[in-house]
Amino acid sequence: MDILYFAWVRERIGLPREEIETQAATVADLVAELKQREERYEMAFSDLSALRVAVDQKLTDFDAPLTGVREVAFFPPMTGG
Repeated sequence: MDILYFAWVRERIGLPREEIETQAATVADLVAELKQREERYEMAFSDLSALRVAVDQKLTDFDAPLTGVREVAFFPPMTGG
């Protein structure tokens, strides 16, 4: 599965994207798995209310299932102007 990171999430993790293998059932499970990797992931995902997530390029929430998913993207909320 491809994991994409945007804006300050990318800056904290230090990668724009990575490919991982996971057994996570939901996005929340994936986040918990990533947070266990290193401190930089823990820091990036410390406040989920400050993050949005897209699964296969569709906005969703953190309890979205990951069955058959090819891409998960994490980014801060967008603001208009």
